Amino acid sequence: MTGHIRRNTHLSEPVRFIFSHSALREGWDNPNVFVICALKHSDNTISRRQEVGRGLRLSVNQHGDRIDHPSIVHDINVLTVVASESYKDFVAALQRDISESLSARPRVADKAYFTGKVLNTTDGPVTVSDDQATDIEFYLIQNGYVDKKRNITEKYHQAKKDGTLEALPDELLPHAEQVFQLIDSVFSESQIIQPEDGRKAKKLEPNANFEKQEFKELWARINRKAAFSVQFDSEELVTKAVKALDEHLRVTPLQYTIQRGEQSAQVTYDGMKNGDAFVLKATETEQNTQSIHSAVKYDLIGKLAEGTQLTRRTVADILRGINVAVFAQFKTNPENFIAEAVRLINEQKATVIIEHLAYDPVADQFDLDIFTAGQTKQDFSKAGDKLQRHIYDYVLTDSNIEREFVKELDTCTDVVVYAKLPRGFLIPTPVGDYNPDWAISFKEGSVKHVYFVAETKGSMSSMVLNEIEKTKIRCARKFFDEINKKYAPENVKYDVVNSFGKLMELVK
Repeated sequence: MTGHIRRNTHLSEPVRFIFSHSALREGWDNPNVFVICALKHSDNTISRRQEVGRGLRLSVNQHGDRIDHPSIVHDINVLTVVASESYKDFVAALQRDISESLSARPRVADKAYFTGKVLNTTDGPVTVSDDQATDIEFYLIQNGYVDKKRNITEKYHQAKKDGTLEALPDELLPHAEQVFQLIDSVFSESQIIQPEDGRKAKKLEPNANFEKQEFKELWARINRKAAFSVQFDSEELVTKAVKALDEHLRVTPLQYTIQRGEQSAQVTYDGMKNGDAFVLKATETEQNTQSIHSAVKYDLIGKLAEGTQLTRRTVADILRGINVAVFAQFKTNPENFIAEAVRLINEQKATVIIEHLAYDPVADQFDLDIFTAGQTKQDFSKAGDKLQRHIYDYVLTDSNIEREFVKELDTCTDVVVYAKLPRGFLIPTPVGDYNPDWAISFKEGSVKHVYFVAETKGSMSSMVLNEIEKTKIRCARKFFDEINKKYAPENVKYDVVNSFGKLMELVK
């Protein structure tokens, strides 16, 4: 027979339930399956797939909500199978089937794939132009992120994991996050995560540093929750948007490419299929700067309201306020006018939101077991040397920058204790929840700021950070400012650093 263990997630009492074999078959709804133990050997592939399928479902909490938040989804939704060696072949076959089932996903990251794709950025939808698609493909080729057939290489996935991806061309930097999401949507075999061997993985337990008074003091100061609100005057937004549009809205005239060719002397089926039936002889490019007369009618106000999430009335007030010559560009290229106007208005909207963002601390707090609850077994073979000052003996870092940061942090005599903040430690922001990287407690009297929360980034340049990252960091500053005002007897310093040296500059 086969048994499995089901646990309720996010309950104050760690209750576990054991179900029999039949509860894993069709007709049963048991999403919280975390451990399957095969007590009897079986080669029935259909039964195995039904059983494993139950364990691969997203778990739910006591309210019936799916535990699918990106920051903790992989920590909680883990299936452990205790079985014989025969499961190895079954898992390999299952992985092959999963790979084949994803065949509909694009597999080639070339210019043709990127051209015309829509980037849903915080500034509104942006369509990838022919030139931008060429730049993306060349970027991937130049850095070895694709092979000769334009398949995504392991080098790309590893660089992204380590935080060492080369910067995109300047024109694409404002849309970096969406461009990389577009690249990630191209399927590659290396994306199929192989099952971990539970005999090699380890589950860490907090060490003596976890019980230090300095860590408890640090945790007491940062363990706060708050709700945010945004209030701003529509007239202020209209004024700023009008000024931005007048100064920066420039529409690109439509460009036409005229190509002339001749039919090949010998036309074959394969030639027609491959596009080789005609030979290109001449190419001419022309621009149209005059008004475009078209039967297509645009709901300009509706499109801008949709792209900016503003009311039609507010959009109409903005359009009425802009310069007549600026508005006249709409006739030259309506699509480009709408896209650029949405981008510029959203930039001003984001600025106004940050200026009028307010945090209201609430009584609710994180439980201390956030550092241990939901932790899964992990392979620490590449975790480095045993640590002295971290609350765990080892820590898995996300990039080379973090690895170097940990080395210096752990050997610094001014540091008493520090922790990599768990993924469940979240600060709410208007652009999504934010999880800071590190919490550090320094020796009393050795530095100006004893308690520090740090975000490690590879570059301090605002050009490298995407809009969402910059907005979350600005929100985090406001969050800690408000927490300090209401709770902390000694302020918690929050900042972004790109090295241990920069951290020490800030705390001294």
